[in-house]
Amino acid sequence: MTFRPRCLDSVRHSCDDRLVAAARTIPPPNDHLGEALHLLQITGTLYCRTELTAPWGIDLPPLDNLMMFHVVTAGRCWLEVDGHAPRLLQPGTVALLPHSTAHRLRSDLDAPSRPLFDIPVELVSERYEILRFGGGGEPAQVTCVVVEPDQESARRLVAQLPDLLVVDAWDDGDASWLQSTLRLMTREAGALRPGGEMVLTRLADVLVVQAVRAWLESAPESRLGWLAALRDEHVGRALIAIHRSPEADWGVDSLAREVGMSRSAFSARFTDLVGESVMRYVTDWRLQLARTHLQTSAEPLSAVAHRFGYQSEAAFSRAFQRRFGIRPGAARRPPESGAARRGPVMGVVADR
Repeated sequence: MTFRPRCLDSVRHSCDDRLVAAARTIPPPNDHLGEALHLLQITGTLYCRTELTAPWGIDLPPLDNLMMFHVVTAGRCWLEVDGHAPRLLQPGTVALLPHSTAHRLRSDLDAPSRPLFDIPVELVSERYEILRFGGGGEPAQVTCVVVEPDQESARRLVAQLPDLLVVDAWDDGDASWLQSTLRLMTREAGALRPGGEMVLTRLADVLVVQAVRAWLESAPESRLGWLAALRDEHVGRALIAIHRSPEADWGVDSLAREVGMSRSAFSARFTDLVGESVMRYVTDWRLQLARTHLQTSAEPLSAVAHRFGYQSEAAFSRAFQRRFGIRPGAARRPPESGAARRGPVMGVVADR
């Protein structure tokens, strides 16, 4: 995988109204886990189909602010992540690294390995490539996918995920969804028919969300911190209201009424579960969304200010500068075109 800087930038979807309007209708108000998953917006995808023959080994570096997952579509391989026992991956297994931690894939635990960026690839398109590598022995195929979550909206959820999530279709009592998804991904990755890249992007969304869902439903850690607050009957409802309507005139009083609590009891409970005060959370949420919006929109600053709950452009600019150290206009991406495009995150990784 070359991870060229332009790859994700060229396929970045507009975030204009997805973070505000779309969230208001799904999931249902009482589906707090669904609300957490709905925040996991994916804005870019890069695929690499690997055709490997034993012995082989690949060292994959950490990639800041990105997520990576591997799907074994033929053969088998070992996954090694520091702090975890080696995992044997076989067809029907998805391994998700939410923080794109450094890791190693190998045909066997004693096989030699090479750094990823030292292995040549065939670039099929700006978001799809093929890597062929190995010693000519037993074959294996792995589809490796890098996705860029919208860090502004998903940062709290992603921060609580572990370094490694593994979903095995054969250990899942209701694995038909995973098996069907993997079969379709294998078919699309092998053929790249018209529209295939769009299909692969949507399948990546499904696999990431399903892996995170499995963790949310079973892991004890998912009941701590911000996720515990989201599950809370009262504070969870307040968080959902803030997320879905950041432009509303929220205050401690109005949110307390929204969830049926007294002002003092709600304020204390919110701070205890979330780890910060109600209004600090509201302000930070609005400004994070506003920064994302500025990066993808040419909307006038006055309109952006009102979109995210500020009565004037001046008030918005002051709050934005206090939070990020720059004026809102400086957060906009400069116009770019063609080969000059560079993704905001991928630019830290040099071309091979």
